[in-house]
Amino acid sequence: MVVFSTLRPLLGLTSASVRYTVAKRSMSDHKHMNIAPSRWQWSKTKDLLHFYLLLGIIPCSLGVLYANVFIGPAKLSEIPEGYEPKYWEYFKSPVTRFLARYVYTNPQQEYEKYLCYIFVEDEKRKLRELEDQIKKKMSERNDYQAYYYRPVLAKYYRISREAADYLETIRGD
Repeated sequence: MVVFSTLRPLLGLTSASVRYTVAKRSMSDHKHMNIAPSRWQWSKTKDLLHFYLLLGIIPCSLGVLYANVFIGPAKLSEIPEGYEPKYWEYFKSPVTRFLARYVYTNPQQEYEKYLCYIFVEDEKRKLRELEDQIKKKMSERNDYQAYYYRPVLAKYYRISREAADYLETIRGD
């Protein structure tokens, strides 16, 4: 305490600027506890995000480092007679070759899927044109709309027929 009293003039503190707080007990005042949401879920999410990112980033970066240091980029060479290179052998980097071979689909397969999509869409277009022609002819000839006919399902007819036969056998003649 004596040390603080001697330092007071050096720090520029006077007795007027220093306030002494007296502990006051007031039990009748309404004290409110502010309820705040917990940050536990946010902290847990951040921890798990960092954990799984590092769990994936560290092995992937080590794999890329190994591939680039020890395997290296592809070099052009003469293709042997009768050998047809695979589609992933055209990439320079070993990482992109790995991804093209095991992760991505074959470009030829993608092209054939696209051709199938075009074929299906063309068939739909032809059916829509045919339906428009039918509607046009029906309006020209004042025909009835017979193309809306739905065939009757025989399943329900058979069920009702079996029930009627069963009731007839019970009733008798």
